[in-house]
Amino acid sequence: MSDRCFKCFKPTNSCLCKYTKELDTGVKFVFLMHPKEAKRQRTGTGNLSHISLKDSEIIVGLNFEKNVRLQQLLSDSKYYPVMMYPGEEAWNAKKEGFKETVGSKTLLVLILDATWFCAKKMIEHNPFLLELPRFSFYGDYRSIFTFKHEPKPEYISTIESCYYLIKELQSVKMVDSRLDPEPLMNVFKEMIKFQLTAENERILGIRPNSHSYDDKYSKLKEVPEF
Repeated sequence: MSDRCFKCFKPTNSCLCKYTKELDTGVKFVFLMHPKEAKRQRTGTGNLSHISLKDSEIIVGLNFEKNVRLQQLLSDSKYYPVMMYPGEEAWNAKKEGFKETVGSKTLLVLILDATWFCAKKMIEHNPFLLELPRFSFYGDYRSIFTFKHEPKPEYISTIESCYYLIKELQSVKMVDSRLDPEPLMNVFKEMIKFQLTAENERILGIRPNSHSYDDKYSKLKEVPEF
């Protein structure tokens, strides 16, 4: 058995934790992770975000209305909870009154960590989540995860969502401007390079296939320099 990392539980030769850095943002990030995401990708961007963000939590499940830990967090008066989800009524960092509404409370940000199809199912199972104050971006962003096809170009990964959210909160002085959020993007870039390199190695026969569908990929991918 190969040695494994105690943080991400991946074999040490595929662990990305050495590229992470813990960031103390003063924001409480909670990742609601679909069971398929938890099973399939122990170093997906939700896990990498959790490793990188101090005091963050992952809650795995499909139905959260009776989840004890989530309900504890939502009922804790020290937090102002928001659900990261777009909508016309959604707050953003620059929306008038948002900073004042949060006040001295700690911002509690719920983020769905799943494929977009599974995230939609999670919302269907948990309509109460959309009864929470919604939060979104004031900026327009595109993912650098270009080899993974998403339904819409503005759909970005969990770790990118955390990165841009921190940047926007810094712009209104809700997160210390001296904090450097770049380690989030740095480890994400390393993940992309690792995944593309591994896929090329499988195509070339250097690395064994990990999944039954790997055989259908035969075109070598360009590994970005970033």
